[in-house]
Amino acid sequence: MLRSGVTVVNLSITPIKGFALHHPGSITVNARGVLGDRDFFLVDQVGDMFSPSKTGELAGYSASYEAIENVLTVSSAGEVILQEEIHLGEPVNTKFFSKVEVLGHTVAGNWNEFFSDKLGRSVRLIKAGAQRAGTDTGRLTLIGTESLKALQTSAKLSELDPRRFRMNIEVETAEAHEEDGWFDQEFRIGSAIVRAGMPVQRCVATARNPDTGIVDLKTLKLIGDYRGRQESEFGVGFNFGIYLHCISPGVITIGDNLVGI
Repeated sequence: MLRSGVTVVNLSITPIKGFALHHPGSITVNARGVLGDRDFFLVDQVGDMFSPSKTGELAGYSASYEAIENVLTVSSAGEVILQEEIHLGEPVNTKFFSKVEVLGHTVAGNWNEFFSDKLGRSVRLIKAGAQRAGTDTGRLTLIGTESLKALQTSAKLSELDPRRFRMNIEVETAEAHEEDGWFDQEFRIGSAIVRAGMPVQRCVATARNPDTGIVDLKTLKLIGDYRGRQESEFGVGFNFGIYLHCISPGVITIGDNLVGI
């Protein structure tokens, strides 16, 4: 059960899936996901989502998307590398992990050549459609501070960067993995109402350093060392954090309390 006193302490989004995270003071959520989060993603030539687990080449790249001007900008080390107005091409039906269908449109311009050159393989930039953003199973994700601390302590790390897990919402909790016990409970955060979903089964992308893209931490093994393998909707794996489902749209701000309803 959700207890009183659970507070939002950090928020994370990125316009392009797998790129550097931004940490705004507030986010707007709806049934599609977080406004401005993962509006774009890369796919390979057969239409499968191109995962950061496959390469660290794009680590450190950041993106911004101005929806009103319809302009996407990609930067590295504070320098703008490519900036173009977005023009949509043909509709596409893509696959995430060969399971989750995400509809969208190809993006015209220099993007495909740019990203293919950076990655050394042919990829396409896709803008997600109206049905869902470029998210995996759940549209929103949440992790508790004590869960992060428990992994850090178990792994005997001096520091654990929460950016590895790319969670939308980080909340201050009192016990490790207490968020796992909120399953199917509805609660209010700010002006939004959400329902807690299944655990997030982690992938090897979490092993990559968020700044360098280098595999420098055996994250899944470390989670398994103290939690073991657990069930999720993907089967047995390494769970860390939970999905949220938006019931009523609204704004979530750092400092908001989670209030059961």
